[in-house]
Amino acid sequence: EVSELLPFTSQIVDDICIVKSMVTDAFNHAPGQLMMNTGSMIFGRPSFGAWSVYGLGRESQDLPAFVAFSTGSKGPSGGNSCWGSGFLPTVYQGVQFRNVGDPVLYLSNPRGVDEKLQRDSLDTINKLNKMRLEVVGDPEIATRINSFETAFKMQKVAPEVTDISKEPKHILEMYGAEPGKPSFANTVLMARRLVEKGVRFVQIMHEAWDQHGSLVRDLTKNCKDTDQACAALVKDLKQRGMLDDTLVIWGGEFGRTPMVQGGDDGRDHHPNAFTKWFAGGGIKPGVTIGTTDDLGFNVAEDRVHVHDLHATLLHLLGFDHEKLTYRFQGRDFRLTDVHGVVAKKLLA
Repeated sequence: EVSELLPFTSQIVDDICIVKSMVTDAFNHAPGQLMMNTGSMIFGRPSFGAWSVYGLGRESQDLPAFVAFSTGSKGPSGGNSCWGSGFLPTVYQGVQFRNVGDPVLYLSNPRGVDEKLQRDSLDTINKLNKMRLEVVGDPEIATRINSFETAFKMQKVAPEVTDISKEPKHILEMYGAEPGKPSFANTVLMARRLVEKGVRFVQIMHEAWDQHGSLVRDLTKNCKDTDQACAALVKDLKQRGMLDDTLVIWGGEFGRTPMVQGGDDGRDHHPNAFTKWFAGGGIKPGVTIGTTDDLGFNVAEDRVHVHDLHATLLHLLGFDHEKLTYRFQGRDFRLTDVHGVVAKKLLA
């Protein structure tokens, strides 16, 4: 059931759960990405990553709790909202790392500024910020204090964590990663290193799959760019004993039509039935869930709406999706809003 374009993914089918009955409400990219990432097609809602960090808290004191990458030919249509915090305090938003050049800019102090001078400056700034925080109680001031402290600590930790050249040769080859050459593979390997160092949530957006035409050429390229690294991540987490408590989520905001668009070499957007796969973190491995009609147009069995997916993922992270809430504008909001049922067939 795995395409010949995904030879590496075919090697990990016993470790992943394939869901072929995903459904969403959106059929254009920006609302689709917002729906998949925030549970709503409207801007302003917190992302899944932000909700996760809000519930779990941070583990590392030296790195952001939530890191985001964009590796495709362009940025996501949904913009920074795909990893934003919405109405949650901005301390929970994703911090975007670059995939070209240094992942984090300005890690080195400018000439004439040593660590002691910077520490003294930050202490003074933080003292002033705390005084203001006590007066107005604005949580964004607390976020600013936290951001300054995290940035200071990252100057020591981030250069080492993001340096994939420190990986053994066999690991680089397994991912298809080449240090110093921007690629999806390098980013996936960097994601594993970040998770090892206590980053709670890493999100990689690779927006390059919109094949309304030139399907054969572009789909072949996209699979070649991503297949090896995705499979390597699952294998690597497993061999390191990390897969059981690391949840891997793979997929897009919707699917593509089973019928041709644009001559004989393209497919349009399709929200009625599409596929995602998952691994680790309490997911049942080695199973395929859901079926469609004979045309692949509509779901025939085991329908999993985006809200159901979010309810299930939060369950795997230890939350009741109906109880993980945040009060805003007079009511309690949640990732699943007033929807969502845990898809128990996905659970180990």
